[in-house]
Amino acid sequence: MDNILRIAYKALDDKFGEDIKIIDLRGVSTLADYFVITHGNSDAQVKALADEAADKLTEAGLRVKSTEGYSGAKWVLLDFGDIIVHIFDKTNREFYNLERIWGDAPVVAMETTGERSGHKAAPSC
Repeated sequence: MDNILRIAYKALDDKFGEDIKIIDLRGVSTLADYFVITHGNSDAQVKALADEAADKLTEAGLRVKSTEGYSGAKWVLLDFGDIIVHIFDKTNREFYNLERIWGDAPVVAMETTGERSGHKAAPSC
């Protein structure tokens, strides 16, 4: 699973996803094992983030079970079963604040490798 999380993180980072967080829901919820959360700064970027995450995770052998919100590009949800990727526009991310709602769940630690100035690199799972 660590490798899959790295792939998801890198896919979002490659398309300049903002403030990428991975929340470990194991033991907190049966909904999924992990939420991967980010936001983009335009509808086009939100769609590009969703496309990249779907492409890279599919290449890694996962199957998208459901996609919601793609046409509106305000909150795109990609359900891979054990991993759910949430891609928001900035306004909706702040409004829905999944990080607060799931505040009891730990955030997977990230290490900065300097790949992208000002952004954190793949998780150190």
